[in-house]
Amino acid sequence: MASVTSALSVQPVRRPAVGPGLIGLLAIGLFINYVDRGNLATAAPLIKDELGLNNTEAGILLSAFFWTYMPFQLAAGWLAERFSPYRILAIGVALWSFATFASGFVTGFTSLLLLRLVLGVGESATFPCNAKILARDLAPGKLGTANGLIGMGIPLGPAIGTFGGGLLIAWMGWRGLFIVFGALSALWLIPWLLAVRRMPAPPADAPVTAAPGFLAILARRECLGVSLGHFAHNYSLYFVISWLPLYLVKARGFSVIEMGELGGILYVVNAISVQASGIVADRLIAAGRSGTRVRKGFGIIGLLGIAACMVGGMAGAPVASIVALLASGWFFGMSSSTIFPTGQTLAGPHAAGKWMGVQNCLGNLAGIIAPIVTGYVVDRTGNFAIAFAVAAGVTAVGVVGWLIISRIETLDWNAVER
Repeated sequence: MASVTSALSVQPVRRPAVGPGLIGLLAIGLFINYVDRGNLATAAPLIKDELGLNNTEAGILLSAFFWTYMPFQLAAGWLAERFSPYRILAIGVALWSFATFASGFVTGFTSLLLLRLVLGVGESATFPCNAKILARDLAPGKLGTANGLIGMGIPLGPAIGTFGGGLLIAWMGWRGLFIVFGALSALWLIPWLLAVRRMPAPPADAPVTAAPGFLAILARRECLGVSLGHFAHNYSLYFVISWLPLYLVKARGFSVIEMGELGGILYVVNAISVQASGIVADRLIAAGRSGTRVRKGFGIIGLLGIAACMVGGMAGAPVASIVALLASGWFFGMSSSTIFPTGQTLAGPHAAGKWMGVQNCLGNLAGIIAPIVTGYVVDRTGNFAIAFAVAAGVTAVGVVGWLIISRIETLDWNAVER
């Protein structure tokens, strides 16, 4: 125990200057990340017809990204600790840009499946590298603002990707969508490499802070609780991201352009909500409200609201189902605004990287399960009603995760043997 305590009691390190330009590039990088991972869903109605895929095969393709994305987050976290996170992130972007670009030339199910696996490997570098860069090289007092700006890319990526992707498909076809977005993604590397080249290296004598092991983190019920809430949130989120285009076009009869407009509105609502919810929660806590009650309250209300909207999506009337889907964007924002701050608070500065690796892995299991389950259910039933019901049920169960967290405060890792 003494070795752990001493390792956690190091002096603060001098940090390289990370200015707003670099933070802006990280924000754009995450935005591109979510644009590119959602391209397949946007193009799915046309790809499905041209390649002769059934709904189960489409679900496998929509899920395949997460088969590599989830486990490689741990690998990317290790690489970011071992080598320069700036370089690892650049390699990841180059890899996923290639996978996106090459997807415009696929000839069948197998080639597209392989490229989705490559995309998952490349994009897995984003969150671990971002976390390492911010935790190591940015002053703690600026972390909230930086994370808020970067996190806007999560809903805005699908918003622009769905709307812009719909326009591109109407103009150039689905293959042009992948080629254009893949090329644009690669262009991000130019300013990034120029900015990184000017970054000063960390001091050679900087002390190394040890973190608790993965098993020690997994042993905490708080980790299991927030991860369950994260999984439940992600199940409905990935259900919407993966299947909304097909649902709107095939089940509701909207055109590709109309689908892009509706999807874009949903994600814009999400983006506004995540920013507004974060500000409101922080102000409530600053005014003296319990951080535990505020974070848990936002998490529970968000999940229950999402579940209610998924039930509304089952409605027979097109208008009612569309209104429910658009309203879900607000509750997705409420839920998202508390998932990551809760994990970061519980973990503290010494364990945040590994904790978020574990939490993201468990939470992103939903990305594997939701698309496949949805495709199977739609194939068996011929409609989306049961798929919406499953999403509502899984999301509601996530409330249990928030209830088993007694207090949201930094855990004492000094008492943990690694």
